[in-house]
Amino acid sequence: MIRTEALDRLPVRTAVPALRRALDDRGVAVLCAPPGTGKTTLVPLVLAGLTGEGPVRRIVVAEPRRIAARAAARRMAWLLGEQPGGRIGFTVRGERVVGRGTVVEVVTTGVLLQRLQRDQELAGVDAVIIDECHERHLDADTVAAFLLDVREAIRPDLRLVAASATTDAEGWARLLGDAPVIEAQGVSHPVEVLWAPPARPVKPPHGMRVDPALLTHVAATVRRALGEREGDVLCFLPGVGEIGRVAGRLAGVDAEVLQVHGRAPAAVQDAVLAGSSGGRRVVLATSVAESSLTVPGVRVVVDSGLAREPRTDHARGLSALTTVRASQAAGRQRAGRAGREAPGAVYRCWDQAEDGRLARFPSPEIKVADLAAFALQAACWGDPDASSLALLDPPPAGAMGAAREVLEAIGAVDGGGRVTERGVQMSRLGLHPRLARALLDGARETGARRAAEVVALLSEEPPREYGDDLAAALRTARRGQDGYAARWKQEVRRLSGQVEGAGSGGARSDDAAVGLVAALAFPERVARARGDGAFLMASGTGAELRETSRLRSAPWLAVAVADRPSHAASARVRLAAVVDESTALLAAGHLRVRGEEVRWVDGEVVARAVDRLGAVELAVRPLKQPDPELVRGALVEGLRREGIGLLRWTRDSEQLRLRLAFLHRVLGAPWPDVSDGALLAETGAWLEPELSRARRRSDLARIDAGQALRRLLPWATGEAVRLDELAPERIEVPSGSRIRVDYGREQPVLAVKLQELFGLAETPRVAGMPVLVHLLSPAGRPAAVTADLASFWQEGYRAVRAELRGRYPKHPWPEDPATVPATRFTSARLKRS
Repeated sequence: MIRTEALDRLPVRTAVPALRRALDDRGVAVLCAPPGTGKTTLVPLVLAGLTGEGPVRRIVVAEPRRIAARAAARRMAWLLGEQPGGRIGFTVRGERVVGRGTVVEVVTTGVLLQRLQRDQELAGVDAVIIDECHERHLDADTVAAFLLDVREAIRPDLRLVAASATTDAEGWARLLGDAPVIEAQGVSHPVEVLWAPPARPVKPPHGMRVDPALLTHVAATVRRALGEREGDVLCFLPGVGEIGRVAGRLAGVDAEVLQVHGRAPAAVQDAVLAGSSGGRRVVLATSVAESSLTVPGVRVVVDSGLAREPRTDHARGLSALTTVRASQAAGRQRAGRAGREAPGAVYRCWDQAEDGRLARFPSPEIKVADLAAFALQAACWGDPDASSLALLDPPPAGAMGAAREVLEAIGAVDGGGRVTERGVQMSRLGLHPRLARALLDGARETGARRAAEVVALLSEEPPREYGDDLAAALRTARRGQDGYAARWKQEVRRLSGQVEGAGSGGARSDDAAVGLVAALAFPERVARARGDGAFLMASGTGAELRETSRLRSAPWLAVAVADRPSHAASARVRLAAVVDESTALLAAGHLRVRGEEVRWVDGEVVARAVDRLGAVELAVRPLKQPDPELVRGALVEGLRREGIGLLRWTRDSEQLRLRLAFLHRVLGAPWPDVSDGALLAETGAWLEPELSRARRRSDLARIDAGQALRRLLPWATGEAVRLDELAPERIEVPSGSRIRVDYGREQPVLAVKLQELFGLAETPRVAGMPVLVHLLSPAGRPAAVTADLASFWQEGYRAVRAELRGRYPKHPWPEDPATVPATRFTSARLKRS
């Protein structure tokens, strides 16, 4: 029996007529409706014709999370007075509850991607609703792009609705071809904001770590909220681990403590969504409760201010979730949960001054996540570089390049980025491509069942209490009775069926099989021991185990899960398996390189024959006769690292370089650029043949840099002969002295004793530029500086004469310097001569 009264109370009903018109006219629409208005439940029923309005149509609703897909299907079935599996069904990974009469099917975006790859027409489907599209999950963005392709190419009749819980819909409207935006007003009650920062500063999150002091404060804030307010409390935390720790700190509170997250058992999820049976409740939830789910009875929200987002370190081959500050948009969504049914309050566990510095929206996954799975989906779709896909944000070029390298290494795409038959098979397993490779290749080596068991462990990281030893975690999961073990066993059954009969597994032990499958999934993370719990991965990144880890004595590891704190040089190993060298070579053989390596190491040329697995050296022996070209490259690298000061620079050669630099600056071509960068870029033009004959550092020190520099002079144009004319090394002054010019400053400097310039009316010039004359006392100390001698004799000399004649009475100080000869000597010496 249809629950008409409940349907009529849903606020989104007022927007339904406009939505219908938009779909009839354009076939696309953006629906903006706050959480709780019924956009996820009423709209599919209406469009499917299940509320008595219009013809019956088949509708697919795509949700970003499994928990949301199940909840939406159950809610719609309840509104129709049915159970899921009738006219309302759902499909998530590993679970399918549909019947022959199913009209509305709720699926995860990942399931819909798989379906589109198998059946681009979506035969029999009349409309697709992409729910919670504002969250910018990568699968949702990809699904939208594929559906737009389908509408344009083969199914212009397919209706498409992008449903958002926020009013930031302009981007989606543009993406859907200037689709109409239909807004539904929610029934919201006022929510009081209370700022509740910790009394003492807490450490900012990094990696997966959250300061325990913050979790203690969040728990205390929940207790405070229970004492100050009525109704149930919904507390937002970044992940499952933090939920468990806060739950432990809430022991003894006068309320039922429930935990909601993607890994929670279905019975717990149902209990939370069904509402209270009488007593008060504290619901500890991840961001899954921001907009996808409705939790009845909530009057108070406690917001930790943290969220989890994917991050990928392409240089180190590490990708994982990381803890970040939640965005302003997320904060608004979370706060709104307190005002769904009555006035409420939100306790924000940060200072009000920080709020304005938070990001406005969460980062789109396509900008920060590992794109290997996306790249494989795009290649299977026929667009390897995703250049033709309609996406709100294009994938970063660097991330796509790294993804294609991974796919090519595992045989999913060919050298041109086109999907292979193996890649198509991988894409249909519902796994990350790395794990798909581990399942397919591992099944042949270890047997289908054991490969599936290990891959299931890797696809959903085990709880921390399972430990960091992957083989031990497997044994725990096999005998476990907890929620994780139940989900793991279900996934093992699904994966085993995908590769049944692929291999027998031979005589490998469980531990050996676990290590091999993990290494197949993450070959660049096979790691050899350095000692004292430290390892070096094939990627070149260091890895360290906890002091208490039983894996510390292992010679090799296959690292399955690791993260690298921002302040650390090495990654922290969170899950790994013991392997031996032969297993590492079997899994990561494509990373093995044998050859000659000649490098500049610690100030010298080191020549070796090396057998290496990525960055891990397997065997090394010295080379007696290394390739001369490799030696030359190592010497050039030494010059780049330590500078061209490795050559022999005399005073004359340094002066020559300064003269050439001056001419290049003032006159330009054909006078050469002799900066460090330019000289290192043109070693062949000035350091040959000496550089090719050199074999070690000491040989560089014997190369005369001045003689080499002269090779850069513009001999071909004939200008080289003008070097001494344009930039003379010395200038002869009236006294007869030849004074060296200093070219090391912006303007060349001539430092000369004042009396040696008597009778010189004009300032000397080099390359047309007047030198800067530093006039010195008889003792060689600065007395005056001028670039205009004529003005100095007329205006400055008198003051300088008055000062110096008292200090140096034995030297001539004529009133008119133009009337006496220049001299280097005292007055007495002049008289004798």
